[in-house]
Amino acid sequence: MQFLATLTSFLFAYAGMASLSLAMDRHYEQLTRQRDVPADRRRLARLAGWVLLLLSMGLAVHAWTIGAGLAFWCALLMLASLTVACGMTYLPRLTAVSGFGAIPLGLLGMGVVCLSGS
Repeated sequence: MQFLATLTSFLFAYAGMASLSLAMDRHYEQLTRQRDVPADRRRLARLAGWVLLLLSMGLAVHAWTIGAGLAFWCALLMLASLTVACGMTYLPRLTAVSGFGAIPLGLLGMGVVCLSGS
């Protein structure tokens, strides 16, 4: 069950980083051809990104102990940010779609982890 919690934590970290990247003008313009992100969308993307990162951290701490979980979460965060950065450079639409697709998968994994009681 530790593997599933780690995978779910990565999915949330990936979705959070993708959401935070879409709050930036440069990446928003890549997807929509609009120069600036509207203020309400920017706030929503930032809020969603930080909530997803906190969920990711919570799952990592739940799967491991507090010390190991935070250290492991930092490694997952680095991997997720690198994946999103490379994806936004070469395949921005696929990165955005997979970021949104990671949310339901992460919620499903979180439900399985929480119901298993590990």
